[in-house]
Amino acid sequence: MGAAEKTADWTVEHRSTLIISIVAAVIVIGAVIGGWYYLNAQDEKASLDLAIAVRTMDTQLRPAGAPEQPDFPTFTSAKDRAQAAHKQFQAIVDKYPHTRTADMAHYFLGVTAETLSDNASAERDFKQVASAGNREVASLAKDALASLYGQTNRVKDAAALYQELISKPTISVSKVTAQLQLADLYQNSNQPLDAKRIYEQIKKENPGNEAGQLATQKLAELK
Repeated sequence: MGAAEKTADWTVEHRSTLIISIVAAVIVIGAVIGGWYYLNAQDEKASLDLAIAVRTMDTQLRPAGAPEQPDFPTFTSAKDRAQAAHKQFQAIVDKYPHTRTADMAHYFLGVTAETLSDNASAERDFKQVASAGNREVASLAKDALASLYGQTNRVKDAAALYQELISKPTISVSKVTAQLQLADLYQNSNQPLDAKRIYEQIKKENPGNEAGQLATQKLAELK
């Protein structure tokens, strides 16, 4: 269980860090790069709205019955927070549909939909972003979709997406991240031989670093 938790923590921590980096990059790109002035101006506005929506996702929760503080926004539940953020991301997609920032907002629509247990909407959103032109955001969407498939017992579909991410890694989803998630999927799906094969590959390709150490721990569990 300790190694499993470490694997989950490692992937979540790295995904969160990468998401924050991508959001920051989107804000910069929206202000600097682009075809024509109007689209750049729209993307810059969308990027600012995206930053606000992401902050909503990170807003603290207050205990039930605790008074709300006007100058310190909080939510009473993760569901309320996800609903508020979902509306903000949807507004970005609706208002700035042709911007690069809209792709990122659409990805977060899937994230918040999954938080709200609306798996059908989450799958639809992730699929749409996965087919978009932005390679980095598309990789995030494929990774999230694979995770959703794994949680809903669609192991074959999840594995296919992880294999695609392994063969075509990006900055947002590295090869070793996809490998660890695929191995964990196999282990949780009672396919220990497949899990062992992936962990051995990770250990071989990442000697001495954190990923290699996690793979070593997981291999010990499988013996």
